[in-house]
Amino acid sequence: MAAAALEPAVDRAALFEFLLRIGDNALILGHRVSEWCGRGPALEEDIALANTALDLIGQTQLWLGLAGEVEGKGRSADDLAYLRDGFEFRNILLVERPNGDFGKTLMRQFLFDAWHCLLLKALKGSTDPRIAGIAEKAFKEVSYHLDRSRDLIIRLGDGTAESHRRMQEALDELWPFTGEMFVGDACDVALAQAGMIPEPQSLKAGWDEIVSDALAEATLKRPADGYMHKGGRRGVHTEHLGYILAELQFLQRAYPGATW
Repeated sequence: MAAAALEPAVDRAALFEFLLRIGDNALILGHRVSEWCGRGPALEEDIALANTALDLIGQTQLWLGLAGEVEGKGRSADDLAYLRDGFEFRNILLVERPNGDFGKTLMRQFLFDAWHCLLLKALKGSTDPRIAGIAEKAFKEVSYHLDRSRDLIIRLGDGTAESHRRMQEALDELWPFTGEMFVGDACDVALAQAGMIPEPQSLKAGWDEIVSDALAEATLKRPADGYMHKGGRRGVHTEHLGYILAELQFLQRAYPGATW
């Protein structure tokens, strides 16, 4: 379905905004995870992290490709990934957080995966067949991501005293950034009313259940929700994003229009 075929009742600007959000989440987290390539604590984990990064970048291509189509200005997925400035990115703060040690990377992945999996499951029922189609493919990959990250945080949380300490510290540090996943705005309302996406808050109960069950098995203490960060970075350029974009966009910025 071409962008011009969108029903008049659908706010194209709102749809473009949503597609940037979900695409940027995958892009920025995919790049963060890729920083582990060749540096993993074990060969198996190194390969697993690289595959996770590849999955996320593949999803980015689909979401940002559709965003460019909806925008209707001739921008491709590559244009949106490489030629936007920091204030134009719409990812949540959680995915920008530094990798830290292996435990912190896994905790960030788990907290995101639990939400991402629920979002994609809901999007499979979107009234927009293009969104539903991308979600169907991505859901299979992210379901595996969640199974793996959940298993590992349980094993490390309920492991040695040192691994337990590190996982609790990672959880405490990252927890304040999880509240943003459930905060909606006018764009979310418009698209939810059209049946295209779920309301962000509707995912909270399912996420709470997944996370609480895993943390209990991991013998980790869940922080209070009162410490959750409620604001979005939408349009706010942070030092972490600036570092990521400096690496991600270097080649295209240095050699505009370069192709392989």
